[in-house]
Amino acid sequence: MLSDQDRIFTNLYGLHDPFLKGARARGAWDGTAEILARGHDSIVDVIKTSGLRGRGGAGFPTGLKWSFMPKEIGTRPHYLVVNADESEPGTCKDRDIIRHDPHTLIEGCLIAAFAMRAHVSYIYIRGEFYNEAAALQRAIDEAYAAGLIGRDACGSGWQFDLHVHRGAGAYICGEETALLNSLEGKKGMPRLKPPFPAGVGLYGCPTTVNNVESIAVVPTILRRGAAWFSALGRPKNAGTKLFCISGHVNKPCNVEEELGIPLRELIDTYAGGVRGGWDNLLAVIPGGSSVPMLPRSTCDTVLMDFDSLRDVKSGLGTAAVIVMDKSTDIIRAIARLSAFYKHESCGQCTPCREGTGWMMRVMNRMVEGRAEPAEIDTLEQVTRQVEGHTICALGDAAAWPVQGLIRHFRPVLEQRIAQYKSSRAAVGRMAAE
Repeated sequence: MLSDQDRIFTNLYGLHDPFLKGARARGAWDGTAEILARGHDSIVDVIKTSGLRGRGGAGFPTGLKWSFMPKEIGTRPHYLVVNADESEPGTCKDRDIIRHDPHTLIEGCLIAAFAMRAHVSYIYIRGEFYNEAAALQRAIDEAYAAGLIGRDACGSGWQFDLHVHRGAGAYICGEETALLNSLEGKKGMPRLKPPFPAGVGLYGCPTTVNNVESIAVVPTILRRGAAWFSALGRPKNAGTKLFCISGHVNKPCNVEEELGIPLRELIDTYAGGVRGGWDNLLAVIPGGSSVPMLPRSTCDTVLMDFDSLRDVKSGLGTAAVIVMDKSTDIIRAIARLSAFYKHESCGQCTPCREGTGWMMRVMNRMVEGRAEPAEIDTLEQVTRQVEGHTICALGDAAAWPVQGLIRHFRPVLEQRIAQYKSSRAAVGRMAAE
């Protein structure tokens, strides 16, 4: 269990002043000028050594991603873009960082932008987050007024400007290149890669896109050291992580814990356990709606980190833990997710544009049992044709929940089909009589 002294987000629940005075009392903006004085490459090296992996879902090493940016500023300026779109169902961590501890993010933006030689950063925030955007803008205004950012950020001589851009509420804009298109005023549609954003990003300039949590932890890592951060968690899965626990638990919550904590311990310790007891558990989606679910048998022992969840054919994703007890209609739950991904597809790629609608329609029939047993295999084959065949990962996100359902709950699908046939036969007999 993570000790309080190792928690990075000390105002996650909004119990204290979220703005500059309170943030400074909690240690924010302490020695920031000295951190910048270490130099661009030194900061990148510390983040590499810490083992920090992106907290937005993919888990790519953050320091390595930063190192892809050009080492010199040429004719094109560099940009840091922070992804605060947070549209993944079940995920509610970034909004709490912005609402209750925005200065951790702002200071992180300054340090990360300096490390990548960027003078300008944009925070792309989901349009529905009206109150969060207002709180963030207030904190930015405070930082400007205090000289922490602006023409001479923290007295370092580095000019740094930070802007908030409110999106229009499209899930696809959580994909980094779709986000960049939206930020430029274009349709939020993913770009082909290569070129990658580090070479050709915002306005055709070198750009790095990071998640809110990835950036907000940077100042604490640089103050306390890479060795401290890497000692938390497990090998190749270092540090702390914000977990969002929702669904059929007694106390839904957000909590910061070490990567690698057992899933059962996470739910029992912080969320008050499964509603009706652990034996009432049916399945858990461990990383937001886009990753395959895990059955109860796996949930007993699985660890909550990138590699452990990959080994059981799921993923940590955004670490949004969605708990489903035995009252859940598991087929209907996945059908609802299929409808979500069909609705949110940008329609650019044929497998996604056609496949998401096809999967949704078949899943809607599966909810009723109005299908044939052979269609289960056909449905699984279609998910394989969508997965990995689109520009961005939305096709994967649409396919994986259905794959998880078939992998772990095929008998439930078969039973639903049999029940439908039986009921139709009974109706036929009654009509004949």
